[in-house]
Amino acid sequence: MNNTNIESIDLNLMKVFEALFEEGSATRASIRLGLTQSAVSASLSKLRIIFHDPLFERTGRGLKPSPRANELAPVIESALSQCRLVVAYAAPKDNFEGRTITIGLSDDYEISIGKQLLDTINNALPGIHVIYRQTHSRIVQDMLLRHQIDLAITAGGMASHLIKMHRLGKGNYLCITDKQNPLPRSIKQYADYPHLLVSSGGFVGVVDEALKPLGLKRKIKISTTHFSAVPFLLLNNYLLTTIPSHAALAIANLTGMTLFEPPANMPSYELMIGNRIGGKHDDVIDKIKQLIIETCSTSEYLSLNI
Repeated sequence: MNNTNIESIDLNLMKVFEALFEEGSATRASIRLGLTQSAVSASLSKLRIIFHDPLFERTGRGLKPSPRANELAPVIESALSQCRLVVAYAAPKDNFEGRTITIGLSDDYEISIGKQLLDTINNALPGIHVIYRQTHSRIVQDMLLRHQIDLAITAGGMASHLIKMHRLGKGNYLCITDKQNPLPRSIKQYADYPHLLVSSGGFVGVVDEALKPLGLKRKIKISTTHFSAVPFLLLNNYLLTTIPSHAALAIANLTGMTLFEPPANMPSYELMIGNRIGGKHDDVIDKIKQLIIETCSTSEYLSLNI
């Protein structure tokens, strides 16, 4: 019979679990918590006894969570978030030291508004620790509901009644290529041009959907999952890519590459911000949400149609 109850458990063990799960390493967890590695290992031994599970398996690349640990992670994170919220009530209203907010976004938004948003948050909420965590429309809802992120900036992918969404507007696309390259003069030349595809899947993107009704198929030379790789792959290369306009504008501004309008009729996409409804009473999340809205509305790269 299991007589485990809250009075018999050191709740600091939950912080150790969180650090191990997020860092994937006992060494990094010890640095994060300000503990010795032996203290973290001892805490992990206690956690294994409490939950009757190994929780983390050592691999060549750190600690791999067990299925039981994956099941526990969002519950423990939610409980710790509520504890941190309670502690925040005891702090002065303008003291955000020690608070951490995790914003989920794909790296095209990091490239285009990441610095401006960070500057805005630092000015309004000094002392807060911001984490940008990679996400995209296929996984963003799950990351929010599993408490892996507090807020999300995304082009779709959120439909749960447990997520509060704010629509920012519709975005569009631009093409970008190295300045030494000739520009395609027709949609046929555009399709025949060697393309760089930025996609989580690596085979099909919005360009392919736009070309299909015209009976055209483009030549994809290389695919990547990260927008941050685009300038390095395009530089001095006979390639073009078609990506969200905010990322294209930011990359062109940094590199001097050439921008042009896609010759195909590209669909627009909805940009929105989302957060868990359960966190609606956290003033910091509400404030950062408003700062994100402000940053998106004033960005030199992000031009949205309502």
